[in-house]
Amino acid sequence: MPISRGTSLCSANFIVISMIPILFFLAIVMGYMGIIPLNVPLSSVLIIGFILLTFLMFTKHNANYSICKMRSSYIKMEHTLNSKLEANSLVINSERKSVLDIGDFLNHYYADIRNNNFVAVAASIFPMLGILGTFLAISISMPTFSVSDTTALDNDISILLSGVGSAFYASIYGILLSLIWTYFEKSGLSKIDHYFAAIKARFKSNVWSNDELTIYKYSQYELKDNRFLTALRETFNLDFVKTLNEQHLSSFKEIMYESNYNFTQISSHLQYASKELKETLSLMDNNQSAQEAKNQIEKNLLDFTYATKSLEKSTKIFNAHLTTSLDKTFEKIDTEIGDIVIKLADFATHVSLESKEVQDSVKKYHQMIASQIKAQ
Repeated sequence: MPISRGTSLCSANFIVISMIPILFFLAIVMGYMGIIPLNVPLSSVLIIGFILLTFLMFTKHNANYSICKMRSSYIKMEHTLNSKLEANSLVINSERKSVLDIGDFLNHYYADIRNNNFVAVAASIFPMLGILGTFLAISISMPTFSVSDTTALDNDISILLSGVGSAFYASIYGILLSLIWTYFEKSGLSKIDHYFAAIKARFKSNVWSNDELTIYKYSQYELKDNRFLTALRETFNLDFVKTLNEQHLSSFKEIMYESNYNFTQISSHLQYASKELKETLSLMDNNQSAQEAKNQIEKNLLDFTYATKSLEKSTKIFNAHLTTSLDKTFEKIDTEIGDIVIKLADFATHVSLESKEVQDSVKKYHQMIASQIKAQ
């Protein structure tokens, strides 16, 4: 279906819709003026004229008139639609199309063409106005009945029947307007549907279909699943785990080597300290200077303290790499070294006491020798 791009004022559609109601009203006026043989009172003319005026006010909201307004604004609508399509574009496989729902766009764009509230009540309001006009005409033409004179009563009845007959013109007119409105409304809605369908077909190549979007959505799900599986494979790659284990093993070997070296140094210091202690004891056994022995013991204790600091440094390095696996081992080592230090401290205290006793014995021995010399 070709899309009309006319810029007419749609006056022809307005005239077509309102032609029959206007002709009927003209016939009523001619009957009132006596041009045609219709007995129409002035009240019926006024009531029918009011109903016609109401119909003309509603006419611009009829679908048959609205479709003309839509077609006349096609160029402006097309420009706006192209902008919307560009703003809602999506690139899939190097192809760019829009995800805009053209049907929703058209409904929103033409929402102000007509008032849907008027449209909803139009088909029923005209018969109601006709019935209301009939009762008004009857009430206006109702005569004052006189029962005193039979002739006057017959005359009043004749006037009433004549008024009732002419009053029904309003109801007939209201029903006629309802039929005319419904016909042109349905016809206009059909034209609007064809107009929207033509626009959708015109821009079909610029919009992604629902099937294409569904396929793209599921392809994205599959792509995400593949990425997730790839990440899992990379995470649990045996080569990666093997390399990681080799690095840890290499670090462990370096730490063990450094620890063995430090233990060797500590052992050397302990052996040296033990040797020095033996020499000190030997000096004491040979009655050499107790003060020299005490100094020697203090020096040995300093050397031992240095050795323990080296051990502490080694354990810190070792714990930094293998805290979880070697904590208990080094706690045991620390405990044993602490016990050794305590025992050595006790030993040093014991040696110091023995040294004091030796000095006292030597002093007493010298005093005894001196007293003996003086006695001689």
